[in-house]
Amino acid sequence: MFLQQLNPSLKALTIMVFIIFLATIFEPITPLLFLIWTVLITFLFGKVSWKKYLLYFSPFFIFALGMLWTSIAFADPPINPDEAINILSWSLPTENVLTALALALRVLNVAALSLLFVFTTNIVHFILSMMQQLKLPPRIAYAVLAGYRFLPMIRDELKIIHDAHLIRGVNQAKTPKEKMQNYKRYAIPLLASAIRKAERTAIAMESKGFTGDKNRSFYRQFTIGKLDFIFPLIMLIGFATAFFVSKQLGF
Repeated sequence: MFLQQLNPSLKALTIMVFIIFLATIFEPITPLLFLIWTVLITFLFGKVSWKKYLLYFSPFFIFALGMLWTSIAFADPPINPDEAINILSWSLPTENVLTALALALRVLNVAALSLLFVFTTNIVHFILSMMQQLKLPPRIAYAVLAGYRFLPMIRDELKIIHDAHLIRGVNQAKTPKEKMQNYKRYAIPLLASAIRKAERTAIAMESKGFTGDKNRSFYRQFTIGKLDFIFPLIMLIGFATAFFVSKQLGF
């Protein structure tokens, strides 16, 4: 799909720029329209499962509702009744309600932009692109990649240790305190395994001539072409349109 083919660094910079743009908006129409635009772009140009998307988006939605509720619930009573909005039995200042909506929608926009990046970007390609386009030091980049690779291995190692204890009748914990004791027993084997894997990785990298030098060649080359600038243009069109509509509506 189109979003998966873009340069990861340029895509990340574009998303960061629009998050900064949204931080300057204190009315609800622009972030609402831009949120709809971002979600549409994600599903139209990225191969994303809507079930998985909703699963990851739901915590941000709950957090945004909580922010909206607290901002409205603790709003000051209106001084001018003509500038108030009546919600059930509440009379709230119009400005406070609009600001609360803007803050909640800003959270949802940050979530939508972040999920667009996460679901359409390969983390390995992103790190390699940052080394080539953003001049990220290889020492930091490869350390991040190694940590990223180790996480699933540590999870599998934890399961192996847990099963080994279970077979030997050690893992019979029922209360939370006993479970905590079990995890303390897991810590030393996990640490020893992690140290061995880190040592093997360091030896392998050293044997292949890794010195951390920035002037190095790459098997996977990432460049920024004309196609990569279409995404910032599409997002800019969406943001500009949302801003124009908001302005025409008097916000």
